[in-house]
Amino acid sequence: MKRTFNIADLFELVADAMPEREALVCGEARATFSELEERANRLAHFLNDQGVEAGDHVGLYMYNCNEYLEGMLACFKIRAVPINVNYRYVDAELLYIFDDADMVACIHGREFIPAIESVSRSAPDLKLFISVDDGSDFELAGIGAREYEAAIREGRPGRDFEERSDDDLFILYTGGTTGMPKGVMWPHKSVFFAGMGGGGHFHPDGPCSEPEDIVSRATGGTGLSGIALAPLMHGACWWYACIQLLAGNKLVLNPNRSVKGEQVWDIVEQEKINTISIVGDAMAIPLLDALKENPGRWDLSSVLNVGSGGAVFSDSKQQEFKQIFPNVLITNVFGSSESGQMGMDSGQRKAEAGLGNVVRSQFMDVIVEEEGRSPRRAQLGEMGIFARSGHLPLGYYGDPEKTARTMIQVDGKTWLMTGDVARLEEDESITVFGRGSNCINSGGEKVFPEEVEQALKAHPDIVDCLVVGMPDERWGSKVTAVVSVRNDKKIVLDEVQQEIRGHIAGYKLPRELHVAAEIERSPSGKPDYQWAQAYAASRRGLVEE
Repeated sequence: MKRTFNIADLFELVADAMPEREALVCGEARATFSELEERANRLAHFLNDQGVEAGDHVGLYMYNCNEYLEGMLACFKIRAVPINVNYRYVDAELLYIFDDADMVACIHGREFIPAIESVSRSAPDLKLFISVDDGSDFELAGIGAREYEAAIREGRPGRDFEERSDDDLFILYTGGTTGMPKGVMWPHKSVFFAGMGGGGHFHPDGPCSEPEDIVSRATGGTGLSGIALAPLMHGACWWYACIQLLAGNKLVLNPNRSVKGEQVWDIVEQEKINTISIVGDAMAIPLLDALKENPGRWDLSSVLNVGSGGAVFSDSKQQEFKQIFPNVLITNVFGSSESGQMGMDSGQRKAEAGLGNVVRSQFMDVIVEEEGRSPRRAQLGEMGIFARSGHLPLGYYGDPEKTARTMIQVDGKTWLMTGDVARLEEDESITVFGRGSNCINSGGEKVFPEEVEQALKAHPDIVDCLVVGMPDERWGSKVTAVVSVRNDKKIVLDEVQQEIRGHIAGYKLPRELHVAAEIERSPSGKPDYQWAQAYAASRRGLVEE
């Protein structure tokens, strides 16, 4: 069978080259590449036998577990499309994604049977349910579900599948900060190169030229070991999982339902983890706190890299990791569900402003949109929107209008507009500032919340924070911070302003400060700015000047 840049083809090449190498660990569950391959084949045949065909959409509705990735691979093997389902959805949101994604089947944790039962009658196309044992005892009969391990036993272990294509779809539903999520439609080849580095992350020869190159790109010896701390329903974790498996590395999943520092470092020590993937400060903070509270408790000599992507990884938290791990590479990856990876900053950012710097290339640039004029590439020193070309998604599933707003033509090429404001520097690097839709206009000055948040997190008593704009009679919008503090410490607005004045310009300083017991974020660590605005508007936790 001809091999393509389809992820199932690539995985099969790796599994055949190193069948006995350990591939996947989640808690007590462990699998070699050959075991993962066989179980995915069996599930793929079961799905096929139940009527799931090429192009059909299959929900993955589980906490982190080996079965999540078995389900992903099984779908890819029969050219079906796995759909990530947020396990925190309530009825209306769950029905929305079942309907919006046109699902015909769902592989789910058994504990979610009541949630599925409450909405399944309103999703008539969703007819096949496969239930993964998670220790709960809800009745499968309630939704007519099949038991997962029984499906594995019933399916055939062989690999007699039809030929696949580079253009088969990998759909990733974005969490979104406002409104309902949308499915980003990635052809396999595009997501492999844009989101997964083309197989070149761990090899000096870089990305693959041919599908068969994936075998030589798989690391030698016993392979590296990497842990992803986010839930697999989040794109940063899902793609990281694919990167590790296609590199022939051991992928370790966080089996716990939150990031607790002591639990994570126990796993890192036990599995001799080399690379740790986090999502911003929400995960960095508990990891750092555990290390500071338990000096010398763990042997962490195996760690080579701590990398973040998908949310702000503040400079202060990066510096704390560097102090604890002076010989470990600390990295911050820029990108999104729509753009894939758009460059990495390892701390060498400009002293002035911004969240970090990446290299401009023929595929990465700043695009300027001016009213009444055609969009154009920025000139040196200009601000615009961070954008990419080259390997791109097709757009948003079922939403051509949003697709047209996000993917535009410039100089005869298609560019994806990330929504992040950026500046093209004089040295042709790109400084990224943050999401333009969150930008606060205060007295005519533009303030990016992420910059202020970075500065606030350098304060020794502030654990976490979100910054929003609130209505102000004089300034139009005033910079307002909602923070959580260590050990119930009392903080004063004036003192906080003085502390962070050395990090940001005066007009960016918070003019109002609210203390909350905890900053609300998604399970992946992404900020909930709507919650922060509502909290500030309620006047709760207001700190007087």
